[in-house]
Amino acid sequence: MDFALKRLKTRKKNPSKEGNPGGQASVDSPVRVSKTTLIALNRQAERLSLKTAKIHAQQGGQYLSPFKGRGMEFDEVRPYQPGDDVRTIDWRVTARSGQPHTKLFREERERSVLFWVDYRAPMFFATRGRYKSVMAAQAAALLSWSAVHHGDLLGGLVFSETQHQEMRPQRGKKGVLHFIQHLVDHSAWDLSETGKSIEARGEAARQAFIRLRRVTHPGSLIFLISDFRTLGDNAEQHLAQLGRHNDVVLIFIHDQLEKSLPPPGLYRISNGLKELSLDTTSRSLHDRYQFKFQQRTEWLKTLCRRYGLSYLPCDTSADLFSVLQRGLGIRRENR
Repeated sequence: MDFALKRLKTRKKNPSKEGNPGGQASVDSPVRVSKTTLIALNRQAERLSLKTAKIHAQQGGQYLSPFKGRGMEFDEVRPYQPGDDVRTIDWRVTARSGQPHTKLFREERERSVLFWVDYRAPMFFATRGRYKSVMAAQAAALLSWSAVHHGDLLGGLVFSETQHQEMRPQRGKKGVLHFIQHLVDHSAWDLSETGKSIEARGEAARQAFIRLRRVTHPGSLIFLISDFRTLGDNAEQHLAQLGRHNDVVLIFIHDQLEKSLPPPGLYRISNGLKELSLDTTSRSLHDRYQFKFQQRTEWLKTLCRRYGLSYLPCDTSADLFSVLQRGLGIRRENR
């Protein structure tokens, strides 16, 4: 079935306007992003908040956070509130007052918002809406514009099986435009990467995690945007390390066909180079297929619960702005 989840043949520009409640900008193509489209998301991003569940308050453009580690300095002690990290309890004040109190730490620098954007071969696929890669690029652009509106630093990594484009945290509109350039010009939009092996995909994800950890400072907000296929054996270790002192949001992008097979019948499938027929008349095939998808989603949710990460699923046919607006900060799987 992996063949069916590889990218479809790239079509020529096919404008499609998608009106929606969030006022999302028109998508010029369901299979390719343009710089103009991603820049146009700036206006919409003004209504998108990046306040996550772990961040307590914002004052004077600086974020108060319960995280410990490099780049954090003590700010104040206040009464413990449900949801506070127990590691930050001030035991001396608690013993003296008889009531639990929590330490708050202030970042010594502006918060960094970092993006880990997956452009590996399975992301260039969709049966409805838009390619997963297009959805990923639009989500990254929306959130990066929102980060700038919040006065945050912006950095990111866009990776495929053959190319890693890294941008260290920058400030302001110039940083967003630089990041958008990476999203648009990445070599993965070329069909030449279609035939890469599963091993190459896993290694690409591993290298991308390593690079992300190198540029991440405690107190960062990190968005991992992917279908989370073939991450490699050490993915859990990387997620655990990233989540230890940062807010981490997993944006899980998937297509309906990955969740369940179409009604019984014979279907023709193409990856742009070859074609095959898919027979979906078998009930057991449907069950096995759905179970495999459920395994992947439950694994992601389990990791999020275990390491205090946030989980946000997004279907390729969904209204992206509404998904982000509703989901940020309220889909903590560790609750």
